[in-house]
Amino acid sequence: MDISKNVQHQLAQFQQLQQQAQAVTIQKQNVDIQIQETETAIKELKKTNSDTEVFKTAGNLLIKVNRDEISEELDEKLETLKLREKTMARQEERVLKKLQEMQASIQESMKEAN
Repeated sequence: MDISKNVQHQLAQFQQLQQQAQAVTIQKQNVDIQIQETETAIKELKKTNSDTEVFKTAGNLLIKVNRDEISEELDEKLETLKLREKTMARQEERVLKKLQEMQASIQESMKEAN
């Protein structure tokens, strides 16, 4: 069975979109992991006394930081990550919807070719 140039082009686009969907999903998973890590850090920080020494990593270094400042920094980081997660989820949703539409279009083109 010969596949028309149009269907071949659609299949190539479909494969590219699949790769894009996979990349978006991986990025979203990475953001989810960062959110979990940040939430854990916030929880642990809340368990400490106000006079407890707190450190953060900077590359291979541990740097002493002000507890209140790092708490604020973590809260801001969490807020930013959650916004990014929502954006990634919408992007993932759009790409998956487009994949479904393309799949239906390709199937229709294949039926018409037969």
